Amino acid sequence: MKNGQNVGQYLIERLYELGVRHVFGVPGDFVLGFFQQLVESKLHVINTCDEQGAGFAADAYARVRGLGAVCITYCVGGLKVANTTAQAFAEKSPVVVISGAPGMKERVKNPLLHHKVRDFDTQLKVYEHITVASTVLNDPETAFREIDRVLAAAQRFKRPVYIELPRDMVNLPGDTSYKAQYKEETSDPDAMEELLSEAVNMINSAKKPVILAGIELHRFGLQDTLLKLVEKTNIPVAATILSKSVISERHPLYLGVYEGAMGFEDVREYVESSDCLILLGVFMSDVDLGIFTANLDQAKSIYVTSEKAMIRHHTYEEVRLQDFIQGLLEADVKRHELGQIPHPKPPPAFSVKPGEKITVHRLFQQLNAFIDDNTAVIAEPGDALIGGADLFIHGATEFIAPAYYLSLGFAVPASIGVQMANPNVRPLVLVGDGAFQMTGMELSTIARFRLNPIVVVFNNRGYGTERPMLDGPFNDIHPWKFSKIPEMLGAGKGFDVNTEDQLEEALHSARAFVEGFSILDVHLDPHDSSPALRRLTESLAKRVK
Repeated sequence: MKNGQNVGQYLIERLYELGVRHVFGVPGDFVLGFFQQLVESKLHVINTCDEQGAGFAADAYARVRGLGAVCITYCVGGLKVANTTAQAFAEKSPVVVISGAPGMKERVKNPLLHHKVRDFDTQLKVYEHITVASTVLNDPETAFREIDRVLAAAQRFKRPVYIELPRDMVNLPGDTSYKAQYKEETSDPDAMEELLSEAVNMINSAKKPVILAGIELHRFGLQDTLLKLVEKTNIPVAATILSKSVISERHPLYLGVYEGAMGFEDVREYVESSDCLILLGVFMSDVDLGIFTANLDQAKSIYVTSEKAMIRHHTYEEVRLQDFIQGLLEADVKRHELGQIPHPKPPPAFSVKPGEKITVHRLFQQLNAFIDDNTAVIAEPGDALIGGADLFIHGATEFIAPAYYLSLGFAVPASIGVQMANPNVRPLVLVGDGAFQMTGMELSTIARFRLNPIVVVFNNRGYGTERPMLDGPFNDIHPWKFSKIPEMLGAGKGFDVNTEDQLEEALHSARAFVEGFSILDVHLDPHDSSPALRRLTESLAKRVK
């Protein structure tokens, strides 16, 4: 800590030390002083059109870089970010929510200040339910310690945290005698030794072990360790929808995405017939498990996450996921002999049928052929996600989607976060027309900061995912001329797509145009969908009728 450092400066310094380089947000009077500090710092401020867009961008940034930050004003901004923070909590994305607030001196006698909802701690109480740690920096003597406490929680649990910054605290000096003490948690050595012993014996006794790699391997940066383990043991690995791209899909030991009855039958049969299923960092959610059509036998499973560890029906306390995987890597796990295994096939060259009306199936085939090593696919909930799970992804951490919480409006603002976090990738955004109408005008932010995603709008005139479940006028939306948006913004290029040859030409032109965004308005039949989505909606329909 530098001598004389104030509360705002210390928060900025700690964010920078933890790898944050961009802060997303929308200013307001209760947070203007801190915004001024931000623009004078080494961090870059990315102010978006709307707070929800900032929240989704910070979430995506955290998924790629390891920690994200969003900064907004009190209540009118903070409560708009509640939904994106809830998603980050549900899917373990470590976002630091920084909210300005009325000064402590302004709160005397409980006045009716603008933006206040009920009490001055109303917003705090909301965030206590959707973050893993929260604080109000109401005392400069304890502010540095509180900042470190909540940031440590974000790092430890990979979930969002909340920091409320009263505006009269921003420039106050903190405790000059404070010295940060960072203590990394470790596993209980006795519990870990016993866990590893039982796991190694079970794996070595198995004839057909399989690793199911979950989303926590993304969050804790364990992809390289997983790869070493897979290659040492020759054990094949599958991903879930939420963790898709946790390992390169080109890897010879990669089976594909396991998603119960929603997925490919050969992958399902191979995983479910395993006599030793090693689940690492997996969320046992309804979507990841194919709306609970998965048939996984606990008596044949090793299940380890950042929060619990189980072998068959035995539980172990105080063991860390990263320590367990590293322990397996160092243990005497024998190398297994493999027969033939399922493996995703690289997409063949796409043969265009000129003048043929584009369908969802052919759209995904053409997109599959279009994706290259520099593409990061960002998929919106709906057919963009469910059908997109079958796309062939070339690299690691290059398929990003809210596949558990499933909040619409994620994909377009998420492309901002992804490209800021990794400028070397070009986002391919797959988004429905309904979801685009929620947050798609963050294209204005994209234009301002000269980003260049390729946005493919699945224009099926409404909420296509819901129509097979229960249709009605509530699934219809007003049609937009999406390809005309660049004219309004004075930036980007738009393409109106009805046929396969028009799609081929638009994708080719979009790839060549690197100076800004491209948006493709792909017109689809309202009742057309991918086979995977049909399987999903048939199951969900039974629950809503």
